[in-house]
Amino acid sequence: MAFINEVLQPPSYGWKNNQGELVRPATSEILKEFFTRLNIFRDRKNWLPFFSWFKIICLVPFLVLFIFKFFSLYMLLAAFIYGMIIMGTHGTVWHHRYCTHRAYRFKNPFWRFITQQLTLNIIPEEIYVISHHVHHACSDQPGDPYNAGAGFWYCFLADVNHQPIAKNLCEANYNRVKQLMAHTGVKGNTYKQYQFWGSYAHPMRAIGIWLLNWAFWFTAFYLMGGIALAVSLFAAAGIWAVGVRTFNYDGHGHGKDKRREGIDYNEKDKSINQLWPGLVAGEWHNNHHLYPKSARSGFKRYQLDLAWQYIRFLYRLGVVISYRDDKSSFLTKYINVGPVLAPVHETT
Repeated sequence: MAFINEVLQPPSYGWKNNQGELVRPATSEILKEFFTRLNIFRDRKNWLPFFSWFKIICLVPFLVLFIFKFFSLYMLLAAFIYGMIIMGTHGTVWHHRYCTHRAYRFKNPFWRFITQQLTLNIIPEEIYVISHHVHHACSDQPGDPYNAGAGFWYCFLADVNHQPIAKNLCEANYNRVKQLMAHTGVKGNTYKQYQFWGSYAHPMRAIGIWLLNWAFWFTAFYLMGGIALAVSLFAAAGIWAVGVRTFNYDGHGHGKDKRREGIDYNEKDKSINQLWPGLVAGEWHNNHHLYPKSARSGFKRYQLDLAWQYIRFLYRLGVVISYRDDKSSFLTKYINVGPVLAPVHETT
C-alpha cells in the first residue's frame, strides 16, 4: 500500500466501502469517533488531538470576558483584524505555504522561528502538514481527510477524526513523516518515542512551546493596550481556531461542483476561489490546487494575497532567500493562452 494511503489513522467507519465509494458516516458516528479519539485516559496516543482542542477550550473564558466585560467597537475592530486577517494570513504563510508546500525558504532557523511564533500557538503543525499532503493527493476522493462530500461535521471535526498520523507506522514510513516535517523546525520523536506517544511531536516540548508563546503574546498585548486588548485578541484567536475548521467544507463547494467558468480553472477537484478567504488570508483555493507549491495564489488583479505580500516583504528584507511564483505560468496558460512559462524562482 502506498505511503500516502496509510500515513493517516483511519476512522472506525473507514474511508471507503467495499465498492470503493466514499463512506458518508452519520453525524452520530462522527461525534462518537470524535469523543473516542479525544479520550486520553483510554489511550495516551490521543494526546495530540486532545491538546489541540484543549487550547481552544482555554480560549473560551477570554471570549466570555470579551463579550460581557470588555466589548466595545474599538475592541471589536481589533478582534476582527487579529482573528480574521492576522491569524488567517499567518495560517496561510506558515502552515500552508511553508510547512506543507515549502513554497519559500528562510535564510536561517531564527527567522523561521520568528514567523512560526508570530501569532498564538493553536494548530499543531503535525496534524496540519501530513494530512494536507494526503488532501492534495486524493482531493475530493475517498481518503481525503476533509472530504466535503461527506458533509459539514466530517470536515469540521477532521483534525481529530481523520488528520492525525497513524499509530502503527513501520519505521520506514515514520522516517518519511520525519522527512516531511524536518524543515518546519518542530523537533520530532525517535521511532521508539513515536511508538510510545503515537505522534511526531513530543508532548512536553509541545506544551512548553505553547505556554511560552501564550505568555509572550498576552504580555505583549497587555503592554500595547491593557487587559481589554489582551483579552479581546485571545478571544479573536479562539473564534478563528473554530471558524478555520469550516474552510475546506466551504472551499470545496460543500461537496458540490460550484466551480465557475473564468474564475476556477483547476478541473481536478471541486476547489473554488472564494472572495472573502482570498482577501483576508490569501486563500484563493482553486488557484492553490492548480499551483500548490506557489508562494502566491492570488493571480488576478483583484485577488489580493496578503500572505504573498508578507513572503515578498521578507524576501526584500533578506529573511526569505527564495520562493516559487507561478503567476506567469497561470496567466500564460489560462488567460493569455500561449506557451507555458517556467515558474519564477528568486534567490539572493
